[in-house]
Amino acid sequence: MERTFAEYILSEEDWIGKLETMFYLKGKAPIFFDKTVIFKTEIAKLFIENAGINVDKNLVLTASLLCGCKKTNDFSDLAKIKAYAKDGADYLSSLGFSDDFCKICEQVNRYSQSTPRTKEGDILELADQFGGMLLDRPERIGFKPDEALTLLEYRNLKDKDNIYLEKFKDFVNALQEMQIALEPALQKYAKMINMAENTKQAIVRTAEFDEKFIQVKEEHENLEPEIEEEKNFEFNPTEIEAIVYRNSGRENFVAGLRKVKEVKEKSEKLVQFNTESKEEYEK
Repeated sequence: MERTFAEYILSEEDWIGKLETMFYLKGKAPIFFDKTVIFKTEIAKLFIENAGINVDKNLVLTASLLCGCKKTNDFSDLAKIKAYAKDGADYLSSLGFSDDFCKICEQVNRYSQSTPRTKEGDILELADQFGGMLLDRPERIGFKPDEALTLLEYRNLKDKDNIYLEKFKDFVNALQEMQIALEPALQKYAKMINMAENTKQAIVRTAEFDEKFIQVKEEHENLEPEIEEEKNFEFNPTEIEAIVYRNSGRENFVAGLRKVKEVKEKSEKLVQFNTESKEEYEK
């Protein structure tokens, strides 16, 4: 028996493989799928993987890729903008997706007033609104992550209850600590996607970003014990120690900390040697 498209894409759990499936579908069906969809879904993926979110990741990522399938690029048509999530959910239902899946997709925004809200829908909402603000648009350049967070909390989601908002803010702030090619990770990825000339190139650049992010994350995690040690390290800085201690940047700071400890250990050994020599002389 031939599988439905719903069964096919949900069974594809490889992230890049799922993006390539969407790229293929776009050529066969009248759906909206561009680099902005990839970018927003990558944000949802990073959030689930790095913030301890207990959801079916494959389900959420599939929903994120498909929830805007009936979206329009015509931002002047407010009626279509308000209706695309509901229209998309109805279209996905016709392709064999479950009612629960379609409800999650519909809750990417709140125009249809779908209730009760699902936790998966709240993730899509955060990734869609925050991710959209980071990317360049014809009428404006993308916002920086801290600016987008402020707008997300105090404008877009003002007086709205999103169960993951606080965790999402912590997640974004933590990502700002991680740098790729001397840029905060999210800003670097936004730049990579902004520069992508087409959807296929955006898929390639997303794969490149994932590889770099894994490396940076491992380096960051390896630094954590030393950063914690840095917080608990107490000393009365001499002039030399103070110079070392003023090194800028997290990695340089840890290197400085090591140098300070090395100087202190040598000093302590020298004091111990002098004390022992004095005692031996006095005998």
